[in-house]
Amino acid sequence: MTDGSGGKQISERQSLPIEKGFPIERVNEIAEKEGRAKIHYRPIYTMHKWWARRLGCVFRAVSLYTLLDDPEKVEVFEPGNKDQTLAGWGDDDAEEFNVASLLERVDMTDPESLWKLYPKDVRVEDKKILDPFMGGGTSLVEASRFGAEVVGNDLNPVAWFVTKKELEAGQTDVEDLKAAFEEVKEDVADEISQYYRTPCPNGDHDADVMYNFWVKELDCVSCGHTVPLFKDYRVAKGRYEHDDQYNVLCPDCGAVTLVDDWQSESVCNDCGHGFVPKEGNVSRGGKYNCPDCGQKYAITDAIQEQGGYDTRLYALEYYCEHCEDTGEERSLYKGYKMAEDTDIQLFNEAKERWEGNEELRSYSPSEHIPEGHIPSERNPIFDHGYEDWQDMFTTRQLFGLSTLLRSIDQNVSDDNLRELLLLGFSDSLMFNSTFSIYNLNANKIEGTFRMNSFVPQTDFVENNLWGTKFGRGTFSNTMDKVFNAVEYASNPTERYIEDGETKESEPFSKEIGGTHTLNLGDARTINFGENEFDAVITDPPYYDNVMYSEVADYFYVWQKLLLKGDYPGFDNEKTPRADSIVTNPFHGKTAEDFESELGQAFENIHYHLKSDGLLAFTYHHSDSESWGELLESLCETGFEVTATYPISSDLNKFISGEAVSFDIVVVARPIDDTEPASWNSLRRDIYRTARRTRKQLEENRELSRGDIGVMEMGACFREYSKHHGKVQRDGEIMTAKEVVQEIYGIIQEASDIGVEDVFIDLIDTPNPSFDDVNKLCRGTNATPEDLKETRLYNQDDGFELGTWDNEKRQAYIQERVNGDGDDHLSNLDKLQFLRYRYEKGQAVQNYVEKWDVDDDLRELAGRLADVTGDDTYTRVLGDRDITSY
Repeated sequence: MTDGSGGKQISERQSLPIEKGFPIERVNEIAEKEGRAKIHYRPIYTMHKWWARRLGCVFRAVSLYTLLDDPEKVEVFEPGNKDQTLAGWGDDDAEEFNVASLLERVDMTDPESLWKLYPKDVRVEDKKILDPFMGGGTSLVEASRFGAEVVGNDLNPVAWFVTKKELEAGQTDVEDLKAAFEEVKEDVADEISQYYRTPCPNGDHDADVMYNFWVKELDCVSCGHTVPLFKDYRVAKGRYEHDDQYNVLCPDCGAVTLVDDWQSESVCNDCGHGFVPKEGNVSRGGKYNCPDCGQKYAITDAIQEQGGYDTRLYALEYYCEHCEDTGEERSLYKGYKMAEDTDIQLFNEAKERWEGNEELRSYSPSEHIPEGHIPSERNPIFDHGYEDWQDMFTTRQLFGLSTLLRSIDQNVSDDNLRELLLLGFSDSLMFNSTFSIYNLNANKIEGTFRMNSFVPQTDFVENNLWGTKFGRGTFSNTMDKVFNAVEYASNPTERYIEDGETKESEPFSKEIGGTHTLNLGDARTINFGENEFDAVITDPPYYDNVMYSEVADYFYVWQKLLLKGDYPGFDNEKTPRADSIVTNPFHGKTAEDFESELGQAFENIHYHLKSDGLLAFTYHHSDSESWGELLESLCETGFEVTATYPISSDLNKFISGEAVSFDIVVVARPIDDTEPASWNSLRRDIYRTARRTRKQLEENRELSRGDIGVMEMGACFREYSKHHGKVQRDGEIMTAKEVVQEIYGIIQEASDIGVEDVFIDLIDTPNPSFDDVNKLCRGTNATPEDLKETRLYNQDDGFELGTWDNEKRQAYIQERVNGDGDDHLSNLDKLQFLRYRYEKGQAVQNYVEKWDVDDDLRELAGRLADVTGDDTYTRVLGDRDITSY
């Protein structure tokens, strides 16, 4: 139904639970645990890598509070009791889980009534959900578990394929998948594994190679000496009875030897050569130095001038089943050794087989690495000699990967099973390239995308592709993750916290998937039908986030070898670039382009959403400018913001190279029209809203000041949304960005929380970080810049708080004490100055008398004493015994 102007006619609508309240505390306590153990909480999301994937518990909670509106169309089942609703258990249970009552009781001060249903198998009728930016598919998977029909869209074919398999996993028989895996295993496991064997150092038999250690080599530009590009000579930390030592490589004889301290002078146990393991041949700034003549030179310059580099196999980590079976010590059947001629011979044999088999080579990518922001700007991989995708792999890796991919293609006839094996193959690529490194302290391999980009290595680790009993990132244990995911998808469970204890529900009878449709294309041009969706639940792109298209190409060039011709989007050289909604300097896409294109996407979302539908999405909050751009885009496309909530997110997410620890959920609704308002009247409404919201939350919820500030912000946005485009100040229409700046100020005025309060909260925070500074400052009179300028924290050598004994903080205070007058000294400055002088045995009484101690100074001293356990802060203000030095 439309109005006379062609827009939607917004009918009277009821508020949904997510607009009335959201259980931030409950979600966050699960999110903290799930973020560290996804494979246990939701194995469906560990089948394949996708970047910045939101946590499943967050989207389950969003779905629960969004999809439940009509109690007549909701059924609640007890997990483990197939097809039996809670209503059938008896009057008491029926009353406790009466959906109408639970929905009615949700509000901002107590949103947890509906949380009772979080670990239950809840089903809804007649709900259709859209995610136009589905990425790794979290929103669709979680909404499908409620029985909603889900429709997803993404521009990237890798994201499309990953989500497709997640939604199909629930209809897959895991025993059929395991049988298909066994067919491939019987066909090629031995053929691949024969090249990952090594003579066992403990007897006349062979052991399995877990990891091969390689180093790149360049010639010295002055004397021609071959220089191995070791940053240092560590191989790995010692294990078992040697866990207080280090395995290092002797640069003279090549033996792997144990030393007590890798940073000090050591002696090789094999040849007696003395050396300092920490002194390698690669220095900071990308240079290498010749150990013979001392010449230093840029690595990338030498690679260009010498036409590339050589590689040398120098060590291995092995596992010997024979030695374990005969009862040898762990350090004997699983350890490190130098590479021998036999090991090099095996590599060369695999290389010959790869180079001599044209059919095998057709199962590997043949394209050049495309230029782009990540390959060219952040990490210049072309300068390091990488031109083609094949350059990222050793020839033995290419042989094994191609052999495995060919077997999957030729031996598995069922499309779904073949694609799930392909998914496992693709995910294992992360740990089977020359961009993989060895975690020296944890004794394990690390994958290609630990930094969400391509980082060329001077030394790298070659994994055992098929795998042995121990190891990480092999095809075998990657497929174990896929098996677990398929089992979970058929009978998902839910982990939750009750009385401080983590519990796991019985399996749900509703599997993941159900009715779903996936589209490959631009969110701005999808066309499923006007007014078609009850809700849009999504995670839109963040303007300067990871260039998914560029890093996803790493998987795409392998996946398309089997998917080309089967699905649209897998017949191109690379994944789409021009239509990605993201800033990308290499392709000339600016922040203005991002804002415009995101607005077009919101406009298309508005078209597809029912007039009483709801838009809920996660947003990576950064600053008022970013908030202003978001609010402008939403309001310009006919939405009003009805709520915002802070939530936890993936702790390993990187935005502009900096880890962040929380996201925001934004809730919005289509709005028919806005009403004119003067800024003076709207400002009064916003101020009252901020004060009322803060008071309600402080009295009824256990939330941080930052969390309360975000919810205040959402309430204020709602007030503004009703008048967007028609707010006048001095005869001029205010923009959303201008209003956001004003709202920031209003919220700060509505709060008396300042720099000293935030600093005390930081002292009381275990292992505080810059993220905590950001979070605690939100909704207060303090900003991170305020704390930084006053040296209450610094990041010069890692994050440090400006406590009384911090050198930089004391220098800042001393400079002001020595200045003219004391009016520029804060109470915190004074107390930390006095605490420092007392520690040094210097007089403090003259300063106490000079500063005329008042109640505010004494109150702050008491708070500092309480939070630090150091009563010197209070004693220096009144105990003559210690103030008379």
